[in-house]
Amino acid sequence: MLPGTALLLMVTTAAVVAAEPARHDVVIYGGTSAGIAAAVQAKRMGKTVIVVSPDGHLGGLSSGGLGFTDTGNKAAIGGIAREFYHRVWLHYQDDSAWRWQKRAEYGNKGQGTPAVDGAARTMWIFEPHVAEVVFEDWVKENDISVVRDAWLDRSPGGVTKQDGRIVSFRTLDGRAFAGKVFLDATYEGDLVAAAGVTYHVGRESNATYGESHNGVQLEDRHHGHHFKKPVDPYRVPGDPSSGLLPRISPEPPGKTGEGDRKVQAYCYRMCLSSAPENRLPFPKPEGYDPSQYELILRVFATGWRETFEKYDPIPNHKTDTNNHGPFSTDNIGMSHDYPEAGYERRREILAEHQRYQKGLMYFLANDPRVPDDVRSQMARYGLPKDEFTDNGGWPHQIYVREARRMVGSYVMTDRDCLDLKETPESVGMGSYALDSHNVQRYVTSGGHVQNEGDIGVAAPRPYEIAYGSLTPKRDECRNLLVPVCLSSSHAAYGSIRMEPVFMILGQSAATAACLAIDDGQSVQDVPYPKLRDRLLADRQVLHLKGR
Repeated sequence: MLPGTALLLMVTTAAVVAAEPARHDVVIYGGTSAGIAAAVQAKRMGKTVIVVSPDGHLGGLSSGGLGFTDTGNKAAIGGIAREFYHRVWLHYQDDSAWRWQKRAEYGNKGQGTPAVDGAARTMWIFEPHVAEVVFEDWVKENDISVVRDAWLDRSPGGVTKQDGRIVSFRTLDGRAFAGKVFLDATYEGDLVAAAGVTYHVGRESNATYGESHNGVQLEDRHHGHHFKKPVDPYRVPGDPSSGLLPRISPEPPGKTGEGDRKVQAYCYRMCLSSAPENRLPFPKPEGYDPSQYELILRVFATGWRETFEKYDPIPNHKTDTNNHGPFSTDNIGMSHDYPEAGYERRREILAEHQRYQKGLMYFLANDPRVPDDVRSQMARYGLPKDEFTDNGGWPHQIYVREARRMVGSYVMTDRDCLDLKETPESVGMGSYALDSHNVQRYVTSGGHVQNEGDIGVAAPRPYEIAYGSLTPKRDECRNLLVPVCLSSSHAAYGSIRMEPVFMILGQSAATAACLAIDDGQSVQDVPYPKLRDRLLADRQVLHLKGR
């Protein structure tokens, strides 16, 4: 979510009387799953901590609709992240949690496996409000200070630095927050940028880091989210002079392996309900234009019928609904401006994404041109009455699959993920496939529409994530840690960018922050053996033998 009023966006430094900064040992910007995990760890290590959250809801995507968790190898998930999934499991042991569905009917889907130490159970699939309760409970139990709807002032002077360290930052409402160590736990990396730390947006070329799966990928279509049969891109089929259908770029896609400034598509991870008594009809959004969906009618005309393959079941007759197919909930090509856009432009982008995705659902459920078999199946679903109750059943968090990525002390690349090199100083593990959604939709040389950017390359084993990928270069900032927009290539980030991993890295970043404070050191100088020992004591998984 973005600031709710134009007035807030117009706040200037001159109009604000600066208050005395709130002072804490650790200041975390971002109330994502990583931010809350970091705050819990900092409190457990005896530090004062504050979470400054631009959002009103805590947990980011974990409470924002992504309930069908992308886990990879669950044995690689430890520490506070595993505690989260254990708490989810505990919630669903209570019969009262099964309001719309009997537990026996749901079965053992998502029940997970015993925790690594055998002492706890985990559940990896859950309703959004359950995740939010876990994060809110952590805040209450640990007496963590949280400031909500507080937006970083990204103008010059919004972040105060001295001698290579952040002293404080200011929010748009004039409050200031001072600390010893700062964490940027946002999906956008706004504090990284405002602090003058180097970052990258878009896809590097394969040549930049000696990778195989970065840059433009014209031939790779790994998930089936492409046009499998020829589809005409023109308003009047066969007539280029009639112009392109909506949602198709006239620009050439580039050459395989070349870098660009484009980012993979965003969407909202909708939670849908098939329980009639808990179901709201899909609303017709303001500005609805059925012509925006002409392309999916042509896809249906080829015989394609995979519409419902990513309506993944979560408890209580609900789904975590994700993009699937050549034309779906991903708003391809419409997120490129988002990472570096100002707040007002981001709000416009969010409105466009909501209008597109709400309109798509309304179209599929109501337009008579949609095949009957699709429309009749769609009639089973609607928005849930008991989720996102302050937003009409619509998720509060867009899926920012990728925005800025810091260029820090160590850059994670696909060579780390694919076990082609030894990764130093592990502070956690990833294991999910290198996964990028489509980046652009274009017209091929043969005159057909096609998508580009869909990558899914399996990691051969769970891989280590280097401590240096959480730290900026020493000469840029010595008291900032970045567990979400960490130092990674586009290719590697496609695997790292999973919510369990963000919680893992949030905990590890907070641990390093506390050790740096204890010894009066820069974050780059925290002794790795000391960091490793504390992480292992707190049940982080840093290596897996034989894997």
